[in-house]
Amino acid sequence: MPSIRTLKTFLAVSRYGTFAAAAKHIGLTPAAVGLQIRSLEEDLRCRLIDRGARSATLSATGRSMLPEIEEIVGRYESLPAVAELPGLHGTVVMGALVSALMGAFSDALWTIKQQHPRLDVRLLAGFSSDFTHRVEIGELDAAAITQPPRTVSSGLVWTPLYSEPMVLVVPLRPHFALASDSDPIRILQTAPFLRFDHNAWTGLLVEEVIRRSGVRTQESMELNSVETIIELVRQGLGVSIVPKLANVAWERDQSLRVLEFKDIDVARRVGLMERQQHRRMRFTEAIKDYFAQGGRRDGPTT
Repeated sequence: MPSIRTLKTFLAVSRYGTFAAAAKHIGLTPAAVGLQIRSLEEDLRCRLIDRGARSATLSATGRSMLPEIEEIVGRYESLPAVAELPGLHGTVVMGALVSALMGAFSDALWTIKQQHPRLDVRLLAGFSSDFTHRVEIGELDAAAITQPPRTVSSGLVWTPLYSEPMVLVVPLRPHFALASDSDPIRILQTAPFLRFDHNAWTGLLVEEVIRRSGVRTQESMELNSVETIIELVRQGLGVSIVPKLANVAWERDQSLRVLEFKDIDVARRVGLMERQQHRRMRFTEAIKDYFAQGGRRDGPTT
């Protein structure tokens, strides 16, 4: 009968794609990983891994067995909870956009952590497109990301949590002449424009606002961080279209003005990406409950 350790080794190979990479993440040598995989294949009497010169990919049989092995390992890891007090506990590995952590999502984590002190949340910052893949392969339990522009894998579920309208941010002390004090379209036509990376999912929303406005922007720089863009706007280097981050009071910022597009209704939707079945579903349900209740700091009672 295969051991849980051997099954975990199989999952590591499936996630990282080589024996060497899997070995690095689970603290074994590549040779030991190879021996465990060979032993597992002998026990199950089938080939699970197709071995290449520089890769180790799942065979058709390995892919078909992957969900079952994930469930077995997940159930094993949740066994200690049976003997413990109610509540969330253990380690959750989450991905999140930095801009989401600046806004409403950080309040959700703070509230849940206050209610469940034995819960350890490990956060990784990055991009929505990268997180989607890492959730799918099981490297992350879930991720707070922008709504995907395309249909995701059938094994994934994206649940909307909150929306952030796209707005124009303008410096109070610009190093350029403003065409208007309050008309975002006129400002956008003439001011240096700091564009969010057009290949990123948030960048696609920026492009939609520009398309609807009918404006040809005066491109200045292209960046992939809302935080960096805001800082450059504060310094008076240009204007930008960004999501108005939930719970961030830019209106009180003494270096910025925030202007809404009256006839252009485009918003960034932030949600939770997770697999349809995974071992941390109680935690992700608590996150979704928090926002379903209106994002109150007294939060869920899970």
